[in-house]
Amino acid sequence: MNSDLSNTGFSRRQFLARSAKAGASIVAACAAGYWFYDAQPPSGSRMHAQGVRLPDFSVPGLEKKICIVRGASRTKTLQLALKALGGLAQFIKKGDRVLLKVNAAFASPPLLSATTHPEVVSEITNLCYRAGASKVSVTDNPINDPASCFRLTGIAEAAESNGAKIILPREQFFRAVSVPEAKLIRDWPVLYEPFNEINRVIGISPVKDHHRSGASMIMKNWYGLLGGRRNIFHQDIHNIIKELAMMVKPTFVILDGTTSMMTNGPTGGSLSDLRQTNTMIVSTDQVAAEAVGAGLLGKRINHLPYVAKAEAIGVGTTDYQSLNPIELSI
Repeated sequence: MNSDLSNTGFSRRQFLARSAKAGASIVAACAAGYWFYDAQPPSGSRMHAQGVRLPDFSVPGLEKKICIVRGASRTKTLQLALKALGGLAQFIKKGDRVLLKVNAAFASPPLLSATTHPEVVSEITNLCYRAGASKVSVTDNPINDPASCFRLTGIAEAAESNGAKIILPREQFFRAVSVPEAKLIRDWPVLYEPFNEINRVIGISPVKDHHRSGASMIMKNWYGLLGGRRNIFHQDIHNIIKELAMMVKPTFVILDGTTSMMTNGPTGGSLSDLRQTNTMIVSTDQVAAEAVGAGLLGKRINHLPYVAKAEAIGVGTTDYQSLNPIELSI
């Protein structure tokens, strides 16, 4: 892990100093974004009376597939995974409008691995434009102040320097969404505006431990789309994650297990919580990706009830071997 620190250009003293500054920024900014993550849902006058639904963003006719690449370079493993799956052109066509749903939940530096790594955001944004995308947007509804989170995680700079647009949550960007056959996501405020005029969605998240659900990976990442008093769902964490996987049908997902947070998730805060697992997972099946990620955390599927619940309703398969995975190393 010390080599990871040196590669980022941080000394341990600089890391501690920046962490202290980040903590101060969080405290100062929390009140400004309160409604987005811990307030009552908007009144009916500001929300649609009946819940809307998110479209299906998967590529029609494309079979489910998964690629697992082992290596220490996020850029190289991502490039190789996409190439092995047939190339990004299989998913992104000329003129496509792409939304990247990242995990920017916390105002913490990238080396803590609590959020989507900016290197992955930078590379996939660049690749989407090279494939012909006309627009790439990046969004999340963070737990801490949104602007601070996107800035301190490095995601804002990574996206904007490659031509992507950051969409921060605003009250008017939420709409009441209902998921068919769901019990929890019924007329619930969801960050809907970023999905307008979008026809491709890519979920990008790190591999992390989670003190309630057991893990925070691809499926838990969709939690960042919820508005209102979403913390009440922690009382039924496995079912809300299942319903989130029902709600979002992505084009494909990127699960970054280059560095995995093995303990004290989802926030972490210490380098001792992390392990270099050097694995990049790209899949059109989010449940299969979750199953591989569970292994990186040293967990079995029965340790993560939400994964089996999602499989039971047909979201995907936990038997990722049945997808004939492409496994490579660099």
